[in-house]
Amino acid sequence: MRRENIKKRRRKKRKRILSVVLIIGLLLIIIPTAFVISKNILEKNISKNQDKTPEEDTTQNEKPVEPVKQDVKEEVIISAAGDSTLGTDTKFSGETLPAVFNTTGKNYAYFYQNVYDIFSKDDYTFVNLETTFTDATAKKDKGAPPYYHFKGPKDYVNILTSGSIEGVTVANNHIYDYGQQGFNDTIEVLKGAKVDIAGEGYKIVKEIKGIKFGFLGYQAWSDTKELRDKIKADIAELKNSGCEVVIPYFHWGIEGQYKPYDVQVNIGRYAIDSGADLVLGSHPHVVQTLENYKGKLIVYSFGNFCFGGNNNPTDKRTFILQAKLNFTNGKLEQTSFKVIPCSVSSVNNKNDYRPTPMKDQNKTNLLKFLNELSPTLNGEIKDEFFQIQ
Repeated sequence: MRRENIKKRRRKKRKRILSVVLIIGLLLIIIPTAFVISKNILEKNISKNQDKTPEEDTTQNEKPVEPVKQDVKEEVIISAAGDSTLGTDTKFSGETLPAVFNTTGKNYAYFYQNVYDIFSKDDYTFVNLETTFTDATAKKDKGAPPYYHFKGPKDYVNILTSGSIEGVTVANNHIYDYGQQGFNDTIEVLKGAKVDIAGEGYKIVKEIKGIKFGFLGYQAWSDTKELRDKIKADIAELKNSGCEVVIPYFHWGIEGQYKPYDVQVNIGRYAIDSGADLVLGSHPHVVQTLENYKGKLIVYSFGNFCFGGNNNPTDKRTFILQAKLNFTNGKLEQTSFKVIPCSVSSVNNKNDYRPTPMKDQNKTNLLKFLNELSPTLNGEIKDEFFQIQ
């Protein structure tokens, strides 16, 4: 009996020891596992909080932070030049513009080929079209001679488009040389070629790089209330329609005079006072003064350019004006100008009707002459971009 009791006690003891060992083993497994699980949960919560964006971390009552808008900047280059008489008077003979055109094999690109590189690289080119494109034969009565009636065949409009000229003013003393029919034919031809028209009842509104430009044309032979009222109303109309820049082109002045007279000065300044951003002019057949008026530029006369009105003009000097306009968010911030001296001809002894940029001393001399004519520019006129104050 005693021996059996001893055995029973030993079995119970072994069971207790085994139970303790099992419990300890389970604890050794459970505790590290619980630690690892807790650690993973904690790390996930920390990571989740760190990965939250500012927008996710805000309360429902707070507005998300608006991204900073970047300024939109644009640069537009406008080129302008003088009288383009793409035709002739029927009483002219010899080497007229049409005669030279025929010798080129009727190459429309011939006339502007030496300035094409300039015009094709800008954003818009604007010149004075001082002729008609018409088949009409009935000439306007101009009274006592000397007088001239200019016209070219209708297909001569291709000279403009081949020269990368996008817009013209027709406000000049030759647009009605062949009466109303000549005028109507010219307008129809220009529209058909998609050349923009200013003057004589037409206004140009052109969107360039998302910015609206307005171009106007006027004959300004006298300073009248009627003219002033029209200038002011036209500029206001274009500005109100969203044009950030308005450029009127005037046909005015006295032929052969290098300085403007009072009508030009008064009307040009009035246009600026009425909201114009740049004023252009032609008619005198020679270059005239450039003026800085209240920080804006008035070009009183470009002189001739591609000029079929004379086969050998005495003064062949002319120039191209380029305006570089810088915008921020659609608003004009800064304007600078470049004057490119040119001759109406690529040769000196006659007019070959190919306006050509000057080089070397000829270029230097014309820039010097323009600066002498233009005291308000303080000697700044040059063939690289400059600003006026």
